[in-house]
Amino acid sequence: MRFARSRRWSLSLLLAGTLGALSPLGPPVARAAPADPAPYLVGRGISDVTGEVAEVGMMGYSSFEQKATGLHQRQRSRAFVVVDRASGRRVAYVNADLAMIFQAVRQKVLAELAQRYGSLYGEQNVLLSATHTHAGPGGFSHHLAYNLASLGFQKATFDAIVDGIVESVAEAHEDLKPGSITIGRGELTDASVNRSRAAFERNPAQDRAAFPGAIDPAMTVLRFRQGDADVGAISWFATHNTSMTNTNTLVGPDNKGYAAYAWEHDHEGVRYLDPAPGFVAAFPNTNAGDMSPNLNLRPGSGPTENEVDNTRIIGERQFTRAKQVYDAATTPVTGSVDSRIRYVDMENVTVEGRYTPDGKEHRTCTAMVGASTLAGSVEDGPAIPGFREGMTGPIGRLLERFEVPASASLLACQAPKANLVPTGLITEPVRATPNILPLQIVKIGQFYLAAGPAEYTIVSGLRIRRTIAQELGVPTENVLMQGYANAYSQYVTTPEEYGLQQYEGGSTLYGPYTLPAQQQEFARLAASLRDGVPAAPGPVPPDLSSRQFTLQTGVVLDSPMPSTSFGDVLVQPAASYRRGETVTVEFVTGHPKNNLRRNGTYLEVQRLVDGQWRRHLDDGDWETRYRWTRVNGVTGTSKATVTWDVEPDTPAGTYRVVHSGDRKRLLGPVTPFTGASRPFTVS
Repeated sequence: MRFARSRRWSLSLLLAGTLGALSPLGPPVARAAPADPAPYLVGRGISDVTGEVAEVGMMGYSSFEQKATGLHQRQRSRAFVVVDRASGRRVAYVNADLAMIFQAVRQKVLAELAQRYGSLYGEQNVLLSATHTHAGPGGFSHHLAYNLASLGFQKATFDAIVDGIVESVAEAHEDLKPGSITIGRGELTDASVNRSRAAFERNPAQDRAAFPGAIDPAMTVLRFRQGDADVGAISWFATHNTSMTNTNTLVGPDNKGYAAYAWEHDHEGVRYLDPAPGFVAAFPNTNAGDMSPNLNLRPGSGPTENEVDNTRIIGERQFTRAKQVYDAATTPVTGSVDSRIRYVDMENVTVEGRYTPDGKEHRTCTAMVGASTLAGSVEDGPAIPGFREGMTGPIGRLLERFEVPASASLLACQAPKANLVPTGLITEPVRATPNILPLQIVKIGQFYLAAGPAEYTIVSGLRIRRTIAQELGVPTENVLMQGYANAYSQYVTTPEEYGLQQYEGGSTLYGPYTLPAQQQEFARLAASLRDGVPAAPGPVPPDLSSRQFTLQTGVVLDSPMPSTSFGDVLVQPAASYRRGETVTVEFVTGHPKNNLRRNGTYLEVQRLVDGQWRRHLDDGDWETRYRWTRVNGVTGTSKATVTWDVEPDTPAGTYRVVHSGDRKRLLGPVTPFTGASRPFTVS
C-alpha cells in the first residue's frame, strides 16, 4: 500500500514500566553519576547527487543498451557527523543513492573537504558508502572496466556526485549540536532472497546455521537525536538495490531510495527543495552480495510482476520495519569515537594459514574477471547471451580478442575460474580495475562498522565480523559489515563459494583467498584500534584523473520544432482528472545535459492556492516522471514528456504542470527557459 503524505504515524508508544520494591532497610547505596544525556555532537545533511539523465549509459548491469532517457526520482547523498565531546574525535558517515563509491569519487571528495576544513575530515574518519542502485547514470569511475557501458568518463556526472557528497557533509558539519544516539535491532524476512543458494550451501554448517533461511534478515538502526528532537536514522539491511531491471531507463534510487523517501517525505514531511533542514533517513546496504529483492528469483519478479510496484513494496517493507526498530531503539550508544584505515594491494597479499580453510598459507592473485561475470545474475539481470554461471573451462578464443595473455601461474592462482579478462594486466590507456584498496573500521561508542570496497556475500560478511569482534573482544552483533564503501572491486565470496564459480565467484577479482586476505587485514586494523596505536597506512592509490577519456559527444545545439519556442506545450493536459488517473504533458525542450539542475528540478506540479501557484510536487517525487526524447538528431530537436500519477490522497483543486529546461545555441551560451501547461482540475 502507498504511504499517503497526509498520513502521520503516531510518535508515541504505549510504555509499560515495572517499579522495583524500595527497601527501607540497610544503608544508602552509592549511585553512579548519571550518564551524559548528550555525549556527542551530532549533525545530519542531505544533498543532490543526480548526474546526467539522458544519453548516458547507466551503472550497475553492464548493459550497453541501457541508456538513460529521463528521471523518475533524484538521487541523494545523506551524511551524518558524530563528534565525541570528551575527546573531540569525529567521524563523517555518508550513504549515497549510487551504484558504487569509486576510488575516484573518494579522492576528490577528500580533496574538497580538505580545502574547506583542513585536516578535520580526512582519510581516517570519512566513510563513503553507496546504496547500490542500478538505476543511475554511470561514467564516474577512473577505472576502465566500470566506465565501459557509459562509453568512458562522464565529467558532469562525476562532478555532480562529488559536489553533492561534499555538500551533504558540509550541511551535517554546520548542523552539529549536542545529542545522543541509540541503537535498535530487528529482523526483516520478506525483502530478500538468496540468489546464489547453491554457492551458499558450499559453506560449513556452522556458517550456514547463522542464516537459517539462507538470508541475512538483520536490520540495525541508529537513532539520532539533538536534545529531545529526533533528527535522523541510519537503517542497515542486506538486499540488492535492483528491483528495477536492466530494461529501465529512468534515473532513480530504487527500493532503498524509496524507503528513504517514504520516511523523510511521506512520514516526516520533508520537502527537499525547501531550505529548512529536515529528518534524514539513510538506508545503506551491508553484505548484500548474494541477497536479491526479486523474491521470485527472476528480474522484476516478486512480490509482483511489476518492477515499479516491487520497488515501492520492497522499499515500504524496509521503511516499515526500520521505523518499528527505530521506535524501540532504547539502548544508548556510549563510548569513544575512533577510526582506522589502511590501503592494501589486494593483488599481493600473503595470507596466514589461520585465515584459510585448509590452514595453509596462500596468496591473492592479479585481478581477473571470470566468464561467469558476463553471465550476470539471472535473478537480478542476466548480461550477455552465451555465458552461464558456473563456467570453469578455458575460453581462449575470447582472450585472443582482448590480446591480453594470462600466464599459467595466474590461471592456476585463480583456478577454477574460467578466465575472461585478466583486468589486473590491463593498464593502458588506464587500469581496468583497482588493486590498491581501502579497508576501514569506524567506531561509534560500542558500535563498529567494517567498511569494505566490494559486494560481500552474507557468509563473507559474517566471517569478517567475527574476525574483527574476536580481535576487539566485543560481541559479533556490535560489528556490522558496510559494503560498497570507499572504493569498488566487485565481489568477495568465501573460498568455498568461489569454487562453484557462480556470478559472485566469477566476479571475485583476486582469487579464492580474497576473503581470507581481507579478514587478515581487518584483524590488523582492529588490533591497532584496540591498542590505540596508528595503523600502517599502506600503499597510496594512484590518482588517475589525468588519464580519463570519453567517447560521448557533448551537446552541439538545441533547436525547437518549426513554429514553436522552447517551453511551448505540444500536448496539453485534459480539462479534468480523477484521482488514480495519469496526467501527461509534452513540452518543446533542450537537452537535459545542458544543466543538471542539481538541487533543483526539471518539473513542478503546481496547485492554485489563494490565487497563487504553489509547488505541489517536483522531479524528486515518486508520482512524477520526466522523459526526454530526441525528435531530430541533426537539428538538435527534442521534447520532454512529464507524467503525474494522481495519488488517491491528492487534494481536490486546480493544478498545472511546469517544465524548466535549458537550450544550447550553436557556438553560443546555454540559456534557461520555462513553460507551463494550461490549468486543469483534480477531483
